[in-house]
Amino acid sequence: MVRRTGLGVNLWPHTLRARLFVILLAGLTIAHAMSFAVLFSERYIAARSVMFNTLETDIATSIAILDRLPAAERASWLDRLARGSYRFVLGPGIPGDPVLTRADAEVADKVRAAIGAQYPIEVESVPGGIRRLQAHLRLSDGEPLTIDVTPRGVMPVADWLPFVLVAQLSLLVLCSWLAVRQATRPLADLARAADTLDPNSKTPRLSETGPREVAYAATAFNAMRDRIAQYLEERVQILAAISHDLQTPITRMKLRAEMADDSIERDKLIRDLEEVERLVKEGVAYARSVHGKDEKASRIDLASFVQSLAYDYQDTGKAVTVGELGDGTIVTRPHALRRILTNLVDNALKFGGSAEIELQRRADGTVLIKVSDRGPGIPEAQLDAVLQPFFRLEQSRNRDTGGTGLGLAIAQQLAIVIGASLTLRNRDGGGLAAELAIGAA
Repeated sequence: MVRRTGLGVNLWPHTLRARLFVILLAGLTIAHAMSFAVLFSERYIAARSVMFNTLETDIATSIAILDRLPAAERASWLDRLARGSYRFVLGPGIPGDPVLTRADAEVADKVRAAIGAQYPIEVESVPGGIRRLQAHLRLSDGEPLTIDVTPRGVMPVADWLPFVLVAQLSLLVLCSWLAVRQATRPLADLARAADTLDPNSKTPRLSETGPREVAYAATAFNAMRDRIAQYLEERVQILAAISHDLQTPITRMKLRAEMADDSIERDKLIRDLEEVERLVKEGVAYARSVHGKDEKASRIDLASFVQSLAYDYQDTGKAVTVGELGDGTIVTRPHALRRILTNLVDNALKFGGSAEIELQRRADGTVLIKVSDRGPGIPEAQLDAVLQPFFRLEQSRNRDTGGTGLGLAIAQQLAIVIGASLTLRNRDGGGLAAELAIGAA
């Protein structure tokens, strides 16, 4: 990944895994390259030492042999006396440059030291694409002899060595990747667990095994999750207790208000008490929705279930219709599902005046229950916010349209409990569609 900054392009990776991989691979590669450099340096020194030793021990002996042989037999001995770094040529050789480099002068000194003062020589550098020296001298009978020297810097590399190098580099890449993956996987698991943290869901706990630091972090995360679940449980219990305790005094106040003389103020007071009572009941319902998982799951026929719900509304004169109905059964918590659909239908009736229920089964076995209306819809930026408790689009808190802000929150909470997902989207042409997706059992 490339990051552009004000000063140019930053090629440093963004992820911890990539950074560790680059650092580890670069370090191992540099160490490997240094090892090869030391190896080749040692080979160069060894080759140089072998060449000088050969020059010092073999050249003098070879020249003595050629000097004692009859002139007619010398040519047949040239190949026998040749070595990897030099050979003998009968004749004056190739004219060269007497000015030598420092390295060539060192070779020339070794040749002079090997031959000694008996045979005066001249050493020249021969032009060409390779490093080459020629030492010119004359044998005792006056025949010219040339020593053609081709110094070798490094001993030849074996043909299989490049394949070994590639195999070693591949092993370095694999080991680096495995080490980085092993080191960063717990961090990825921790990040994924934090991103999907829901104390009320049945997501598995982080594994508390592995290295000491990883196990400690997983234990701390699981403990934090338990504390959050405990705090949420206490909050719900407080809400349920307050809502329950308020019902008794509200009932007494309603009785006293109904026993009072008829007046406009009496009617207003009764309506206010009814609104407070409705809010208290919704609070109790929300508190109970958190514990919806206590209900046992059972197999139900979805088409019959949806039709029964629609008939109940139609019997009271509500405009609730049934559209497409897929067939099949599903294992779920029926009371929780009925409360979800009831809240969605009530919301559609409140803001759209009518509701339509559709049932579809996808190819993967997921069941989609859709409750649609033709009301004003919801601004796109607030589609997720309306699923939160006590959030209302109608900020005026009007009794007829404002509601308590708990209907959709209860549906959302119960959807999580039964393992479903609730999504709101605006319909083409106006209106809202609430989609409840229930996974296959």
